[in-house]
Amino acid sequence: MSFSSSNRVAAKRGSRKLPLLQSQRKSMKGLSHYDKKGRVRMVDVTAKPETSRTAVAHAFVRMRRATIQSVRRLKSPKGNPLEIARIAGITAAKRTAELIPLCHPLALTHVDVSAKLCHNGIEIAAEATATSPTGVEMEALVAASVAALTIYDMCKGLERGMEITEVHLVKKSGGQSGTYVRNGKHARK
Repeated sequence: MSFSSSNRVAAKRGSRKLPLLQSQRKSMKGLSHYDKKGRVRMVDVTAKPETSRTAVAHAFVRMRRATIQSVRRLKSPKGNPLEIARIAGITAAKRTAELIPLCHPLALTHVDVSAKLCHNGIEIAAEATATSPTGVEMEALVAASVAALTIYDMCKGLERGMEITEVHLVKKSGGQSGTYVRNGKHARK
């Protein structure tokens, strides 16, 4: 791929360290992965106490009824997508720090992933737990996301138009910020 002259200029400009505008610094103030100069950094959790932390995340894979029926009858070309997605989500949670660059590696004490057939797709819930100085939200979100991607991979022979939607944190507990519970409807009937 070749760059136009304007792209080369932008690339050169991007390689120089340009000072951040005051408005940019203010917008980053609440973001813990930036220092006072606006540089990306890994958050130092050395002084934080280890506490019990739990997070639950959600994802949904929307699919046609015919695809759901095939999954229900375990007629997927690659085997049981619900069970493979569970294992993939658990494995992914344990490898979160390898996928998310500034995420701390954590010694997880528990990970559980469930995949439930619904009338219009598959609902995924992932829970991660650790005794740690930092939270496990990313581990739960990665588990739910990878489980959803695995459902897609396992079922793409049946339907390529599936949609992965509604990836979000449902709740978290522990740590300095305490408990968070997302408002609104999370479960599908």
